[in-house]
Amino acid sequence: MSTDGTVLCPDGLRRPPWAATSDLLGEYYDTEWGMPIRDERGMFERLSLEAFQSGLSWATILAKRPAFRLAFDGFDPEKVAAYGSAEIERLLNDAAIVRNRRKIEATIANAQATIALRPVGGLAELVWSFQPAQTPAPRTMEDIPTQSPESVELAKALKKAGFRFVGPTTMFALMEAVGIVDTHLIGSHRRGSSGVWSE
Repeated sequence: MSTDGTVLCPDGLRRPPWAATSDLLGEYYDTEWGMPIRDERGMFERLSLEAFQSGLSWATILAKRPAFRLAFDGFDPEKVAAYGSAEIERLLNDAAIVRNRRKIEATIANAQATIALRPVGGLAELVWSFQPAQTPAPRTMEDIPTQSPESVELAKALKKAGFRFVGPTTMFALMEAVGIVDTHLIGSHRRGSSGVWSE
């Protein structure tokens, strides 16, 4: 590992340690993580997966993401919002996903809350409204915060709107994942790649 916290990978590119542990994480880091998501379904999927990740590793969730998408009808809010007891039992018996009743029920409630936000701009617009005035500029992993004043306020706004599993730390992770903040390490080849933040 270099003095700036990045890892020099076999392809000659520098990534944070977490993205250098597997090909799956490396591909996700290079192509998806931190890139802007501004559509409802995309935001709902990421919010849902961040909730399922709570207490687990992101690598576990990412590996199961194809199964999650299949199990939750592609994270279509309309379809998930209509789930009842039969669908909950189906999901609890699906060994390919994380079988946690509270998280499954939260995903259904969050789909209903997502639909309820449509008349006032929608989920993606609400989440993006908490973009800070500036983004962190971390040199090492230790420099990256786990939450921010904006993620605290976003968590409050979402809870008020009926969302569950949306604590400040989980919401900061969401903000990182969808490009609202850029926490790529300064030495990473992906720093500034979202186009949201000019260096």
